Amino acid sequence: MLLGREVERARLRELVAAVRGGRCATLLVYGEAGIGKTALLDHLASDASGCTVVRVAGVQAEMELPFAGLQQVCAQLPDLGGRLPEPQQAALEVALGRTTGGAPGRYLVGLAFLGLVTEAATQAPVLVVVDDVHWFDRESVDALAFAARRLQADAVGLVVAARTELVPGAVADLPPLEVPPLGREDARALLGSVVPRLDDAVAARIVGELHGNPLALVELARAVGPDGLAGGFRVPASGQDAPVPARIEAAYRDRASALPADTRRMLLLAAAEPTGDPALLWRAAAAESIGPSALSPAEEDGLVSVGARVVFRHPLVRSAVYGAASPEERRRVHRVLAEATDAVHDPDRHAWHLAKAVVGTDEAIATELERSAVRARARGGVVAAAAFMEESVRLTGDARCRSRRALDAAQLGELAGSADRAVAMLALAEDGPLDAVERARATHLRGRISLTVERGTDAVPLLVSAAVLMEQHDARRARDMHLEALTAALFACSDGHDIDVRSVAARARQAPDPGSRRSVTDTLLEGLATLELDGPQPAAEMLGRALEAFRSDALPDDDALRWLWLACRVAVLQWDDASWAVVAGRGTQIAREAGSLVALPAVLSSSAALQSLRGDGALARHQVEEAESLWRSVSAVAPPYGAMTVEAWRGRPDRLGRLIEDHRDGLIARGEGMGLALAAWSTALVRVAEGRYAEAFDHARAAAAYPEAIIYSRWALVELVESGVRSGHADAAAEALVRLARSTQASGTDWALGVEARCRALLADGQRAEAFYAEAVERLERTALRAESARAHLLYGEWLRRRRQRARARLHLSRAHEEFSTMGAQAFAARAAAELVSTGGYPNRGHEMSPPRLTAQEERVARLASAGSSNAEIAAQLFISRSTVDYHLRKVFEKLGVDSRTRLHLVLPSSS
Repeated sequence: MLLGREVERARLRELVAAVRGGRCATLLVYGEAGIGKTALLDHLASDASGCTVVRVAGVQAEMELPFAGLQQVCAQLPDLGGRLPEPQQAALEVALGRTTGGAPGRYLVGLAFLGLVTEAATQAPVLVVVDDVHWFDRESVDALAFAARRLQADAVGLVVAARTELVPGAVADLPPLEVPPLGREDARALLGSVVPRLDDAVAARIVGELHGNPLALVELARAVGPDGLAGGFRVPASGQDAPVPARIEAAYRDRASALPADTRRMLLLAAAEPTGDPALLWRAAAAESIGPSALSPAEEDGLVSVGARVVFRHPLVRSAVYGAASPEERRRVHRVLAEATDAVHDPDRHAWHLAKAVVGTDEAIATELERSAVRARARGGVVAAAAFMEESVRLTGDARCRSRRALDAAQLGELAGSADRAVAMLALAEDGPLDAVERARATHLRGRISLTVERGTDAVPLLVSAAVLMEQHDARRARDMHLEALTAALFACSDGHDIDVRSVAARARQAPDPGSRRSVTDTLLEGLATLELDGPQPAAEMLGRALEAFRSDALPDDDALRWLWLACRVAVLQWDDASWAVVAGRGTQIAREAGSLVALPAVLSSSAALQSLRGDGALARHQVEEAESLWRSVSAVAPPYGAMTVEAWRGRPDRLGRLIEDHRDGLIARGEGMGLALAAWSTALVRVAEGRYAEAFDHARAAAAYPEAIIYSRWALVELVESGVRSGHADAAAEALVRLARSTQASGTDWALGVEARCRALLADGQRAEAFYAEAVERLERTALRAESARAHLLYGEWLRRRRQRARARLHLSRAHEEFSTMGAQAFAARAAAELVSTGGYPNRGHEMSPPRLTAQEERVARLASAGSSNAEIAAQLFISRSTVDYHLRKVFEKLGVDSRTRLHLVLPSSS
């Protein structure tokens, strides 16, 4: 019986109706322990007739086993072997331990799970219900969250429940449903159903003390019994002021303690073994000379039930039983469970139980745990691998080996995103005897943790120190560390923070040559160091060679995956839009195939900036949204780089201002110079577009003060020239042009020389100005950068209008207005329209700004379909289901008035 849950039941009925109707629905049910979440999920499952219901619950003891939760879910889904794309199927098989292979990316496993549930939904609506999701391993939570964010046009429901204080970050943004305490009348009715004819004053006191918690009301009333309550005594056991979960757990502990001795031992065995496998429990009990019937009293009392699995009434029963046991009793049951576990078929659980049975050190078990960590890492379970290594460290007696294992555990913790645990292991490693290479690794790891957590200045000296320490032992690794240090310094170079980028570059240049182990990263390092120390011209040839290597398919995917995001930035520094497009495209493809949740969003963010310059605003926004979604899926704060660039070109000062305001304090606190330069440049660009040149000048000058190797400081020079000329700062504009020309001349691309010519025209007079404008238009139209060529037409048209050549001016201003309007650059389009009216012309209303007919996702699907991709191929590229692709295509056909994908190329605007 559910009392007082009308609102919650209505919400669940709506969810089931949506799933039955072919629509997706997700929900996060949260509340304190015992508040009734499980009862609501039971009600939901029983009310979902016609659906394939997958009902599972997290188990705290399985949190360290990679993909254990996902294994529970997949085991209840229909067997759809062969329906998933091969890379996804292979990743899922490895993650679930069915086959061996390379470590699968969490991204690919999440996509495979998405494919699995959406394919199952083609047979019948699917409802996945996960109780106690906070006890799922992190890999499984990530897979659930990944799928939940990409369910769109699928008959799939996903409902997860968690305690309020334990909600995993990956699912925290799902639509919420809070389960509140019962109201006083409903709480009184529930108490009366357990203890009838209860004195009203006593009932009121109990209801008030237990704050409407249903489980507490039922369990504590049963524990105390009618006699105690009728006498008017206060609720005993764990104390009046104890938290409600503690009282419930104490009540369960009291009930368990009243059971026969063999029953208590059997319960403890079950509590210590999270698989819930009855056969394993019977084997362990037999070793203790306990028969299966010993569990019957616990079943009769409602504490546990035995069917296909051994299931506790509530997680608090398990914790109460396990917590009540003495340390020696726990060690004994783990020893018995280890002996009952098949060490060949389940070596990891066998090792885990052995570890829990040991006092002191045990090298044999520590070694086996180390092997378990390797196996977990191979399945993609870095969280589990870190946990196994930490246990291995605890059991290691030799100081030298202990430090080495602690360092390995720290590195696994950092990979898993568990910075606190990584730091603790790192401190333990550094306290012991490490050799020189391990000291370098430890320092490097501390720097990486600092960079990941703070993205600020503290990481740079640590990364430099690690690189210097490594130079004497491994020149190849040392140079890669120097490259990390230099890129970190470029991110962190801001006023008020003691980071000297030139000194970091100078130290990197002194690093020993790796000889036969040279790679493209050596050329990249040398080029960036030279750029910072000597300027663009000496660095151009080296950076060009590095870009050529990144453009080729010969580069190993591991190197490409690690550095392609940086290669994108180098392409921009070189004004090489063609390489930028190739490198970003290759980086996106490799990161998708590898399922990298780190590399892909960084490359997507860079690609979004490129698409803004190319005039494909819909694709740019889609890529920003996808990047932000990926960052959220690993519980990371999304860096604002792609979003700020896109909003700057859209000319939306309100939205750009909010973005900057949301991130400014963090950027300043971390000394994140790259982000501060971006904020200043993007504001300058919008102010130039609006014609507010004095404000633009101040922002552009601030952005241009950052080091040469920061993209936004170069782009700021362009705005500094235009805003300086238009606001009476011609001298500053001329100085900015000199700085700009150093990089554009070194590059020599049409993008570089076209932008330079456009800026020279602003500072020139008469025929020289016109020649520069004509050159700018000609060069920039040879590129795919519509935004840059449109600016050339705009400035040329404005110049012609001021010389009363209105007919010629209208041609350029009309072209600028058309380009800016179709690409969604609102501020520049408005400026071009105003100038066009001043010539006596009229803006083409067909190009007036209006909301895009297609959403970003619809346009992306349409373009891929137009290029010949099948629905399955589109789904794989965009990480959505095939039914979602079909849904978007139907919407596209309806909006664009076509009846087949073969006609899409006729109605889709050009994205070049």
